[in-house]
Amino acid sequence: MVSDASFIAAIGNFDGVHRGHQHLLAETIAFADSHGARPAALTFDPHPRRFFRPEDPPFLLTGAAMREDLLRRYGAEEVFVLTFDAALAAHSPEAFMVDVLRDRLGLAGVVAGADFRFGKGRAGGIEALQTIGEAAGLRIRIAEVVAEDASTEKFSSSAVRAAVTGGKMDTAARSLGRPWAVRGVIEEGQKLGRTLGFPTANMTLGDLLEPRKGVYATRIEVDGEVYGGVANFGRRPTVGADAPLLEIHLFDFEGDLYGREIDVAFVSFLRDEQKFDGLDALKAQISKDCEQARDILAGSSTR
Repeated sequence: MVSDASFIAAIGNFDGVHRGHQHLLAETIAFADSHGARPAALTFDPHPRRFFRPEDPPFLLTGAAMREDLLRRYGAEEVFVLTFDAALAAHSPEAFMVDVLRDRLGLAGVVAGADFRFGKGRAGGIEALQTIGEAAGLRIRIAEVVAEDASTEKFSSSAVRAAVTGGKMDTAARSLGRPWAVRGVIEEGQKLGRTLGFPTANMTLGDLLEPRKGVYATRIEVDGEVYGGVANFGRRPTVGADAPLLEIHLFDFEGDLYGREIDVAFVSFLRDEQKFDGLDALKAQISKDCEQARDILAGSSTR
């Protein structure tokens, strides 16, 4: 038996922490418990794709802080984050297993999915993971890749991204086990929403994936309290804005959100972004959007 202070870690990028990742964490909890260890998660920042392809447009489903919160929510008692840089990318599979996982992090073992690749040039697969790991004294478990059922593809971050960019929030939520959500700090805007009677909290998404442009029913968490709301993501063609922006109107909320961090969960896509013939027409449509969003939120799960 290994020491109670030791960790056995699930390893991966964990972007989105979807149901496949959750299965990996569940396997890690059981495997760690069977060896008297504690379950953990090991991930990377930046995402290796950002390191190798820095010109790619924003693609992340979750920022680093939200990803860690989710990993802990699904059972990781500790989250180890390795900086993915040229030095780490140059490690051979053996050096990564021995020098980084065992000696630097002090892990007692690793749990990985059957499609996991590691080391310089992605040279290492599950056979190398088992062979090198066991020779180094690490406990190794390979978890099966899972799907919703036999007729569907495996859960994957790329499938969730496709759903989000297509506005298919129900599909994204099935893969994630919860609505897709973003976290960000509210920025001061033009205050146009306030003049229309629908004050908005504005945020930019940075390196987070851009959802389909349009209007959504949303749930917003502010300091542990959850509010319903409606959000628009896009360039606001009626007022001639250029940069994409997420504008959120919270139902039944009073207060100043500037500079505060909030989570916005995208529950349902309502309509595409469109240009209206003046502010009165825009105001009338926002009223309809709010009514539709309230109806949807009243009938949907809060998780």
